[in-house]
Amino acid sequence: MTIQEKQNAIIEEFSMFDDWMDKYSYLIELGKELPPINEKYKDPQHLISGCQSRVWLQADMDESGKINFSADSDAVITKGIVSLLIKAFSGHTPDEILKADLDFLEQIGLKEHLSPTRSNGLVSMIKQIRLYAQAFKLKQGK
Repeated sequence: MTIQEKQNAIIEEFSMFDDWMDKYSYLIELGKELPPINEKYKDPQHLISGCQSRVWLQADMDESGKINFSADSDAVITKGIVSLLIKAFSGHTPDEILKADLDFLEQIGLKEHLSPTRSNGLVSMIKQIRLYAQAFKLKQGK
């Protein structure tokens, strides 16, 4: 499944909900379903700066050149947001991640319903995912 196909599936999931309280509840559920990150990655090196709450993000590249992300947060909605990003990006190559358009965040209405500090955190999470992809791409080039 491509990143765009994953984004379309997320848009479809969110279209089932009529109001934002239901969408927030769904985000919280997604966060609860996020597999736990290995405790060794809950350190300053994996902490995303720019987020109001604490968010840790780890990435590994498998033998086929695809990146898999794991994350955690101490805030339930933020954990749901990072879960959405992992859902969209895990299992893809650095090039696919770097070229991906993130229109699904606007289409589900997430950007307009986040507080300014959560919006900044979302931007920081996306930036960190892309930094991991860029680093793995450089590593592949050697």
